[in-house]
Amino acid sequence: MAERTGVIHDLGYRRYDGPRDGTATIARTLYVTGLRHAFGLGRSGKSKILPFLLLGLCTLPAAVVVGVVTLISLDELPIGYASYTTQTQLLVSLFAAAQAPVLFSRDLRHRSIVLYLARPLPAPVFALTRWLSLTSALLVFTLLPLLVLYVGALLAGLDVSEQTTALLKAVALLLLTTTVVAGITGLISSVSLRRGFAIVGSIVALVVVPGVVTAVQAIASAEGADDVGVAAGLASPWSLHSGLADAWDAGVTVFTPPDGGWVVAYLAVAVLVAAVTTAALVRRLMKVASR
Repeated sequence: MAERTGVIHDLGYRRYDGPRDGTATIARTLYVTGLRHAFGLGRSGKSKILPFLLLGLCTLPAAVVVGVVTLISLDELPIGYASYTTQTQLLVSLFAAAQAPVLFSRDLRHRSIVLYLARPLPAPVFALTRWLSLTSALLVFTLLPLLVLYVGALLAGLDVSEQTTALLKAVALLLLTTTVVAGITGLISSVSLRRGFAIVGSIVALVVVPGVVTAVQAIASAEGADDVGVAAGLASPWSLHSGLADAWDAGVTVFTPPDGGWVVAYLAVAVLVAAVTTAALVRRLMKVASR
């Protein structure tokens, strides 16, 4: 790779010798911009429709549950925090599949990535900043309904300690799952420059594959081959989430729950997938920067 002797500031016109923002400031600005763009903020009105529609559909059931608990004075929430994420995983998957190309495909397809990387911002920092924006957007998307449930449970007079413990378990699972989902969808979007291909690829990874895994687990449970079902759960981010939620007694039940060493394997695979996909994403952007 030829050595870069200048940056986009140096165009041969009148020189500017004043202070310039450093890498940390540029990365922070890029992170905030990416987070806003994931929800269509700062973009056209049409770009806001899908993310906020999905966010509304994901949050509405939580508001309904809170209303029911408050009016009928139930002793507990009819659905757990981790279970709520499992029930709305299709909406979360659609949000990730639709918005990951916004952060990764557009810059590559329109070659505006060259403008970013011409700045004094290393390609790995750019890739990690975009990945962090997508992960944060997914956390906002998934945490908002849980916070609605939590506030509603407290307003209904449910036990604070019990609700807080259950919420913290769900948040820990979400931190792990969103990094995995952001890594998978970000990598697919950085490779598939066409937005349609990126969306389809992400839906296959987040919707089709988990559906197949659930079917295999159901069949394995019915046939008494639980080890097969537990092993199949390693193949998708959502089965990893559900399996760990079941093992950690977070209010989720799966056909073939992992136990013992399988719980460690589920956790290790989730961390490994998040690390490998993020590293591959960084390598992809570094390859683009070297051209």
